[in-house]
Amino acid sequence: MSENREGILADFQACTGIEDVALAIFHLEETNWDLMAAVSNAMPPDSQAFQSDRSDPDVMIVDDSTVSAMPVGSASNYMKVSNHVKHSDVEMQGYLTDNLNQPSTSRGGSRKKAIKFNIRHNDKVTPIELSDTATMSDLKMAIQTELKVPSCRQILVGWTNRNVEEDIPFSKLNVNEVNSFDLHIRTTEGAFDAEQENEVTERLNGTFTLNIKYDSKWYNLKFRGTTPILEVKIGINALTNIEVRNQVWSGWPPNIDDDTLLALSGINFPEHDLVLSRSTASSSNNKETEKKSSISVMKIDSDEEEYEDASESFNVDDDYFVEDVTIRKMEPLIPENVDDEIVGSLTFIERFTARYGPIHPAFFQGSLEEAIQEACNKPAKDRKILAIYLHHDSSVLTNVFCTQLLGFESVMQMFEKNFILWGWDLTFESNSTRLQQSVTSNLGPVASMSLRNMPIDRLPAIVLIMRSRSSTDIFNVIHGNVGVNELLSSLIEAVEVFKDHQKVEIKEEQERAERELVKMEQDQAFRESLEADRAKEEARRSKEKAENEAKRKLESEQAEEMRRKEAYRIEVEKALPSEPPLGQGDKESITQIRFRLPKGQYLERRFHITAPLKVLLDFLIVKGYPSQEYKVISSWPRRDLTTLNQNETLQELKLHPQETLILEER
Repeated sequence: MSENREGILADFQACTGIEDVALAIFHLEETNWDLMAAVSNAMPPDSQAFQSDRSDPDVMIVDDSTVSAMPVGSASNYMKVSNHVKHSDVEMQGYLTDNLNQPSTSRGGSRKKAIKFNIRHNDKVTPIELSDTATMSDLKMAIQTELKVPSCRQILVGWTNRNVEEDIPFSKLNVNEVNSFDLHIRTTEGAFDAEQENEVTERLNGTFTLNIKYDSKWYNLKFRGTTPILEVKIGINALTNIEVRNQVWSGWPPNIDDDTLLALSGINFPEHDLVLSRSTASSSNNKETEKKSSISVMKIDSDEEEYEDASESFNVDDDYFVEDVTIRKMEPLIPENVDDEIVGSLTFIERFTARYGPIHPAFFQGSLEEAIQEACNKPAKDRKILAIYLHHDSSVLTNVFCTQLLGFESVMQMFEKNFILWGWDLTFESNSTRLQQSVTSNLGPVASMSLRNMPIDRLPAIVLIMRSRSSTDIFNVIHGNVGVNELLSSLIEAVEVFKDHQKVEIKEEQERAERELVKMEQDQAFRESLEADRAKEEARRSKEKAENEAKRKLESEQAEEMRRKEAYRIEVEKALPSEPPLGQGDKESITQIRFRLPKGQYLERRFHITAPLKVLLDFLIVKGYPSQEYKVISSWPRRDLTTLNQNETLQELKLHPQETLILEER
C-alpha cells in the first residue's frame, strides 16, 4: 500500500507541479487517493485538457501561488491553504496539526502569535510570554528583568540556533508555541565555568539511551553523544522500515536539524523518550479531523453518481491494500548487509512477529555474545540452554515450522522455562557470514564449522548450546523437517542432559564454595595469627630497644660518674699529704692505721697524730673507698668516723699509736 501511494504521490506532483509534499498529500486524501480527481481539484480548469467540457461549479480550485513552499522534511507541520470556491472563501487546515512551527497566513493578513517560554533555574520555573515578532535578545532582556541575571552571562540549554543572529524574530525560526529552556549562569562574561564545561564534556563523551515508541512498541537504542540526529533517524529506519522523509517525531527539542549532535540537542541525559509515527498514517487521521471540522463551513454539492464513483475508486484502493500487505509479509526478517548485530536482532523479532503473529516463544533482544552471557556464563544454578533459531525464507519448511511448531503451547512453555532463544535470518549470504564470524569469535571455530553449509531444505534449525564444566559447546541441532513430538522430544532430552550436568556442577560449586569458605576462614585465622606474632615481635623489639636505650643511658651515666669520681680522686690525691717516714725519734708523733677492706684485704698507712680526720678519709678516697659509699668503723668504741667532725685530729679521736678500722659498704 505504501509503495502504491508513493507512486500516486509522485505522479500527482509531476502532473500539478506542487512540490509541497504536505499540500500534495492533502489533495490526495481529499479524493481518497484518486489521482485524476486530485489533479482536477488542484489545477485550474483552463490548464486541464480533460476538463474542457466540464461545467461542475463545485470543483474546488487551489491557488498554489498563495502557499509558501515547505521543505520535504517538514511534512510533520501544517499550514493554511486558501481555496477559491464559488460559495465562499475558507481556510482549510493542512496535513498535520500536531506541530505548528510557522506563522499562519490567510487573506485577512498576518496575525501575531504568543510564544511561551518556561525558564528553569534553581529548581524553579519562570514563565515568560512574548509575541512571535520578538527576538532572542528580547527573551534575554525579559529573563534579566524577571531573574536579575545579566544577558551577557545567560546560557540557555535547549536553544539550538546558537549560530543564528539574536535579532531574528521567532516567527522566522520555527519556534514552538511552548518552549522549555534550562538557564545556566557564566561565572565570567564570555566563558563557561568548570561545572558547565564538565557537563558539556560529559554529554559529548556519554551514551544516550533513546526510548522510542512506535506503534505501541518501545525500542531502547543507545547512541554516543557525538551522533547526529540524522543517524538516529537512519537507524530507526532499519527497524521500522519508515524512510526518514516519512518519519514524524514527537519529543525532540525545537529548532534542531539533522546535523545537530545529540549532546547539543537539549534532550535529557542519559535517557530521553521519543514518539515516532508514519507521516502517511498521520495524514489520514488528520484528514478525517479536517473533514469533520470543515463540514460546517464548506459545502460541496455532489450527486449520487459521483458518490458511487468515489465508492468504486475506494474499492480499487482496497485491492491495492490487500496486495501490498501480502508483499510486506515477504519482507526479509533481517535486511541485507546489516552492520549492527543488535539492530539485526531487534529487526528480526519485530518482523517475525509481524509475519507469523505474536504466538511464539520470546526471542532474546541483543547480540549473540549477550545471549551467551545470559544463558551460559552464570553460576550453574542460574544457567539455561541457549537455543539459536536459524531462519531462511527460501525453505519450504519455514512457514509450518514458525506457525505450528514454534506456536505450539508445550513448545513455548519449554522454551520459556529452560531456554534462552536467539534468532537470526540466513536468507542473505552477508548475514550468514556475519553469524559465522560471531559464532567463531564467541564459541570457537569448531562450533562455526558445525553451522557452515547447512542445507536450506533442512532449515529452519534450532541449535542447542549448553555449558558443561568450563566448556560451552553445541549439544544438538534440530532441523526443520521434524514434527511437534520430535521437536518436544529433542528439547526434553536436551533439558534432561542439561539438568544432570547442572546438578553435578551445582554440587561441585557448593563443595567448592564450602572449601573456599574453609580456606578463607583458615587464611583469616592465619592472617590474624600472623598479625598477633607480628605484634608480639614488634612489642619485643620495642621492649628490647627500650632496654638497650636504658642500658646505654645507664652506662653513659656510670661512665660519667666514673670520670667524675676519678677526677675527684686525682684532685684529692694531689692534696693528700705524703706518708710520714718511720724515724727513730718520730714514733710518738706517728700513728699506724690498719684498714680492713670489705673483701677481707688490708691496707696500712702511717699518719701524723696531729693530722685531721679528713686526711684519713681522703686517703680512703684515693684508694677508691669514698665516704659516700663506705662506712669507716672503729672497733672501740664502735663508731662511724665518717659521721664525726673531720677537723678533729687523730690524737683527739684516740686513733694512736695504732688502730684497726673496718670499711663497710653503705
